[in-house]
Amino acid sequence: MLTGELRSKIDGVWNAFWAGGIANPLEVIEQITYLLFMRGLDEAHTREENKANRLGKPMERRIFPEGKDGLGKGKGVEYEDMRWSKLKNKDPATMFKLVSEHVFPFLRNMAEAGTAHADHMKGARFTIPTPALLAKVVDLLADIPMEDRDTKGDLYEYMLGKIASAGQNGQFRTPRHIIALMVEMMAPGPKDVIVDPACGTCGFLVAAGEYLRENHPKLFHDVASRDHFNEEMFHGFDFDGTMLRIGSMNMTLHGVDNPDIRYKDSLAQEHAGDSDRYSLVLANPPFAGSLDYETTAKDLLAVVKTKKTELLFIALFLKLLRPGGRAAVIVPDGVLFGSSTAHKEIRRMLVEDQRLDGIVKLPSGVFKPYAGVSTAIVFFTKTNSGGTDNVWFYDLRADGFSLDDKRSALLPGEKIGPKATLGSDEHAKNNLPDIAARWKSRNSSERERPRTAQSFCVPKAEIAAAGYDLSINRYKEIVQEATVHRPPKEIIAELKALEQEIKEGLEELEAML
Repeated sequence: MLTGELRSKIDGVWNAFWAGGIANPLEVIEQITYLLFMRGLDEAHTREENKANRLGKPMERRIFPEGKDGLGKGKGVEYEDMRWSKLKNKDPATMFKLVSEHVFPFLRNMAEAGTAHADHMKGARFTIPTPALLAKVVDLLADIPMEDRDTKGDLYEYMLGKIASAGQNGQFRTPRHIIALMVEMMAPGPKDVIVDPACGTCGFLVAAGEYLRENHPKLFHDVASRDHFNEEMFHGFDFDGTMLRIGSMNMTLHGVDNPDIRYKDSLAQEHAGDSDRYSLVLANPPFAGSLDYETTAKDLLAVVKTKKTELLFIALFLKLLRPGGRAAVIVPDGVLFGSSTAHKEIRRMLVEDQRLDGIVKLPSGVFKPYAGVSTAIVFFTKTNSGGTDNVWFYDLRADGFSLDDKRSALLPGEKIGPKATLGSDEHAKNNLPDIAARWKSRNSSERERPRTAQSFCVPKAEIAAAGYDLSINRYKEIVQEATVHRPPKEIIAELKALEQEIKEGLEELEAML
């Protein structure tokens, strides 16, 4: 969790851009990301140098080559001079010339041809207008500690939260602690192949990578597992070039060398080559209403005939997953109880043809200040042969933050998120640790919980009988507290006594007058 001081520093960087004439939030964060990327590359190169010195061996991975880049009239500059640690000490004019004429061409060409990073970075443009603004921003960023991986992630998420255009076209940035909850519940393993078909800035993929680093550190000791992590595990699609660049750099900054982050309109393009490929879907896709049949991928319409994007995305998840693959995805509430034929059919498919594992109802304030939409997390496993027995429901009422537009933290930073250790009185402010714990018991003790509890299980037969309605309120039982009324005679006697008291008071007042 960020301190007030760190927030102020990031706000200072942001305000410097605005004062310098760059007012587009996406452009601001893109330029900040490039600078952070430059700093991250230098830090990675330094780690490799230190490792090589300790082992007395040549560097295994040299980010900045030896020699000059061969650009410009002077036949280029030393790659060594492009490193953040050297750049930040240059005078503004020299720094500006180096970054614009040498560093950015290096960033555009540094990745291996054919990689996702190389494709997205072709569009990287340096748009900071003056040496003075560049020097000011570099000074401000240099003053922010980025060594800690969690701090780096928090800083980046805080900046992403400033994208004012979020919410257009149905796009809402998923809060980091909700992503962490979904990843914790899915518990990705070293052999998983993970996809987010609407990846944006790659928040889900980054969180999955961090989970693996923390819970499966030995995977980096094995060459095959390490290569799988860097090249085969992470896949993300988006049709916004800016988001693809930011997402690609975000993955690189978090230590994934060559993720598959590529341009794709997930609902409009056919999915040959991606069908039945992935073992885990983590997503919060944009739900922008309806699409025309003409623009919708025919293989999705074969799953469910609809124009509704929220239903088409579920069809997409089923298409992408291999048998046995799992999904944790955020959907608008209407998916759970919509009455159209397509709504009912997609729910029937999840319950009857696949295995529906659970539903977590989210409070409507989770996506504020962007929107007050009511949503839920749906967990299912692709089986193509059914398997739903009981469906686990959880009514999430508090996520650690206020549910108004301010989204103020209700607890200290260490008590936010699904891994926090809470006292009994703190559960009412953060349900996430309880969700993660109860999810593991959904096939045992949770089945004994009453319908009046915050979580409980519902048998498949009951859900089928209810027309596959997946709204938690359909099955939840509410205990009405008995109201104790006073006897009427007692109330009447009290009223008569008050009336007599008022009468006597008026008589005393008349006597005084």
